[in-house]
Amino acid sequence: MKIVVTGPFSAGKTTLIRTISEITVLSTEKDITDSTRSRKAETTVAMDFGRITIDRDLVLYLFGTPGQDRFDFMWEILGEGMLGSILLIDSSREDSLEEAVGILAAFRKMARVPFVVALNRSAGVSPADEENVRSMLGLDEDVAVVPCDATDRESVKSVLLALLYSVVDSLDAPAAEAASV
Repeated sequence: MKIVVTGPFSAGKTTLIRTISEITVLSTEKDITDSTRSRKAETTVAMDFGRITIDRDLVLYLFGTPGQDRFDFMWEILGEGMLGSILLIDSSREDSLEEAVGILAAFRKMARVPFVVALNRSAGVSPADEENVRSMLGLDEDVAVVPCDATDRESVKSVLLALLYSVVDSLDAPAAEAASV
C-alpha cells in the first residue's frame, strides 16, 4: 500500500518516515543554501522512502515529498498510485498551516484518496485548534486531524492507523452503497 507523506517545508516529513521505517530510509536530503537554512541544514529535493510491515499481507510503502515549492513537480510523480496520504503540518509555526493550503489543493486535484492531517510538535489538538485547521484547509468532518510527534514511534503509529481506518472506510463505502440499492 503506497502512502504519501506531504506537507510544508520543515514540517517533519523525513523525521516521521525515519521514525517508523523498518528499513534504512532512502533519502535525497541536500544542504540548504538559501535563507531557509536558519530553520534546518538540509532539505528533501526528490523524496524519502521507507517501509513498515503491518502483517504478512499488508506492507506500507512511505513516500515523503519535498516541501519547498521549487520541488513541487515531484508531488504528482510521488502521488501516482497512492492509496492515501498524510498532510503533516508543524503546529508550532502558523506559516506551516498557510503553506499546507496550497499543498492540499494540489493533492486533492491529482487524486481523490483518503488522507489525514497530522499536527507535528503537538501533544494534543484543542477544539479551537482543530476548528482553525478545518477552516483553513476546508476539511470535511470525516477527515481526521490528529496530534503527532514525528520523533515518537507510537505517535507516528497513531497517525498511520488513523489513515488506515480512513482507507478502509473509503473501501467499505461503495460496498455499503451497493448493498443498500
